[in-house]
Amino acid sequence: MLRENPMGEARMDALRLDFDRRLKLEFHGTKVTSDAGLLAYRELDEALGLTSAIKSELRDIRTGKNTQHGLAALLRQSIYSRLAGYDDTNDAERLAVDPAMRHVAGGRAIERSAASTSVMSRFETKILAQPENLAFLMNMPGMWVDAVHKGKPPKQIILDMDSSVSPTYGNQEGSAYNGYFECTCYHPLFCFNQYGDVERTLLRNGNVHSADDWQSVLEPVIARYRGYDILRFFRGDAGFADPHVYRYLEAEGYFYAIRFILNQNLYRKIEHLLTRPVGRPPKKPIILHHSFRYQAASWEIPRRVVAKIEWHAGELFPRVGFIVTNLRWKSSNVVRFYNKRGTAEQWIKEGKYALKWTRLSCHDFVDNQVRLQLFALDYNLGNFLRRLALPKSVNTWTLRKLREQLNKIGATWHAESAGNQLKLRWGYGIIGLELYGSVLVRCIWEMSVKFTRKRIGAQTCKSMCSADEPHSCSYWSG
Repeated sequence: MLRENPMGEARMDALRLDFDRRLKLEFHGTKVTSDAGLLAYRELDEALGLTSAIKSELRDIRTGKNTQHGLAALLRQSIYSRLAGYDDTNDAERLAVDPAMRHVAGGRAIERSAASTSVMSRFETKILAQPENLAFLMNMPGMWVDAVHKGKPPKQIILDMDSSVSPTYGNQEGSAYNGYFECTCYHPLFCFNQYGDVERTLLRNGNVHSADDWQSVLEPVIARYRGYDILRFFRGDAGFADPHVYRYLEAEGYFYAIRFILNQNLYRKIEHLLTRPVGRPPKKPIILHHSFRYQAASWEIPRRVVAKIEWHAGELFPRVGFIVTNLRWKSSNVVRFYNKRGTAEQWIKEGKYALKWTRLSCHDFVDNQVRLQLFALDYNLGNFLRRLALPKSVNTWTLRKLREQLNKIGATWHAESAGNQLKLRWGYGIIGLELYGSVLVRCIWEMSVKFTRKRIGAQTCKSMCSADEPHSCSYWSG
């Protein structure tokens, strides 16, 4: 006879296995979790004050008994569930009784249960989809980046802007066929900084140009950095080769390197370099650079253009590329600087494959806009942990590897009557206690000391770790 208790704990007779009758299987959903690694992210979240900042900013349209969970707790559940690999709200019913999810969400969820599927669905499609809430949600990735910069001010800022593809299925609002990607899709736009953090993102219809509505993404980001007395740079592909972009960046004091679309006038400028070098071609490509002033018909002033010509063995014609820039560096250094823009494409791929942020399956366009913003917050939290809290031995892990080897830790929860404390116990696996403790120490020590000037002692480890005797954990050694 199966029955449910108020915490969602299923009680039934234990199952036994025929091959070994001594084995007994019991189900304790509210005491066992497979996502204990999320606690490290929650610790960093608390140290930086990320999700706690939304309490007074989001507008709550709920009334009466619909307000059992606070908006901050619901937002945490949305973010942390995706961080654990649950792409949408379909798994919320099971996660509602998961002890790790209940504690990272906080509020009422700690003592009872987290929000159900229906509550989470209404939160994402009704509350967050409100115009003022959506506007705040779109600003949150930049607010989180600012919170990190308060403790670790950047010496310079490099912005990389690029578009991506999010395939759509069925009659989704705003989806359209894109000839470049050769599929029916959405066409989101992203802006990253040099650390891989998402500064801002925007979901767009599938058939728009790569640079369409670039002002909505770039202008708020640039406005946030106006008060910084640092060097500021921008990189973009040929889709952003627009005189309006050049003028805006120049007016804001940004140095830029933007790939330029090929045309015959540019080829005439490098005609003397397009003759194949004589002799047997070497194994390595022959790379030539050239810099010249150029003024297109739509430009008010001439600008510097850097050309790169590559002769490869076995190829009849050279590979040619042009970059428009206001940098005064050597041509080879300009090209090297622009080529690092490729890391932005890698960050987009990481979001696709590790977090599945292209899974935008709602019908309404605004609901998918909300989902993309939640994925951006999810991505930033993972990237913050990787670059701020992970030890050097593992800080090169991808977000996918982090999810598989740090987030996915099986553990059991035990309540202690003395002191109203909880103990978390897990077995040694890929992530040992020493490494996990080191991550927690860096979350609290490196971030809290810089942000709140608080200090911790060895007693913190003794109250959190389940070991019964001293060990090599950084918490224990203090």
